[in-house]
Amino acid sequence: MARDEVPEARGTTDAFRADVIDGLARRPRAIPARWFYDRRGSELFEAITELPEYYPTRTETALLKRIAGDLAAQVGAGRAVVEFGSGSSTKTPILLDAIRPSAYVPIDISGDFMRASVRDLAARFPRLPIIPVEADFTAPVTLPVEIRDLPKLGFFPGSTIGNMGAFSSTDILRAMRASLGEGAMLLIGMDRIKQVETLECAYDDAAGVTAAFNLNLLERINRELGGTIPVDAFRHRAVWNPEAARIEMHLDATRDVDFVVDDMPFAIKAGEGIHTENSHKYGSADARTLLRAGGWTPIAEWTDPDDLFAIFLAKADTIHAAW
Repeated sequence: MARDEVPEARGTTDAFRADVIDGLARRPRAIPARWFYDRRGSELFEAITELPEYYPTRTETALLKRIAGDLAAQVGAGRAVVEFGSGSSTKTPILLDAIRPSAYVPIDISGDFMRASVRDLAARFPRLPIIPVEADFTAPVTLPVEIRDLPKLGFFPGSTIGNMGAFSSTDILRAMRASLGEGAMLLIGMDRIKQVETLECAYDDAAGVTAAFNLNLLERINRELGGTIPVDAFRHRAVWNPEAARIEMHLDATRDVDFVVDDMPFAIKAGEGIHTENSHKYGSADARTLLRAGGWTPIAEWTDPDDLFAIFLAKADTIHAAW
């Protein structure tokens, strides 16, 4: 594994730089949400999942526990679990306990944070082969040779698919389809559309943790790309966009600012901002259409009693692959 760390880290830095420079230069300004997750960002996100306003994590976790038996019956034993964007892997033990996998492969762009989580999982599942991969899962990933010939179950919890637009979501699902191969299955979480107050509070909590998470993106730019962004000149804003069925997060300038990133000058006027995240919400029909467009045939759907969150099980679409 050590032989892969240096080139992957360099590639990640280059991609981060390119996305930030492009995002600050375009109008409206926007930086992809995947760059939230350096080590500090990952830690802040884990803190968000514990907040009373943030319903997705506890709702999905409870739902996974409730459907464990049904899930095990449909998936069967012996599959290699490949988790995309594993983070702290807090929901992963529920799945691993339920289906008795042959191996576990977490994939995450934040390598340090992922490896710390892997140590905890290894202690809990000492007989399970765990093979972490530091990579950007938004493109096809070459999986470890140890699981090449094993049947696979992709695991994509947390409604992360909602962070992408329709075209990007479809591309990511197709990339997962390509990575996992024939005979694969996919277990994926998707957030439901619900009351605006519930949604906006979940992304703008009273304690300000989500604001710190959003602002950490600017701090990361300063740390890693030689930025001089005055972070205190920006404020976090979360708003529901009903036309697009999504929560949007922005960083709005409270005064005129000038700064450099990677020796390139930028200026943002008071009231202007940077669009940092979308979190799309899906009805059942919308979610199924998205999965099919990405090369997956839905075979099961579960939701909590309040219909706040849904989990889908899908199988690789062989007809789509032939196209």
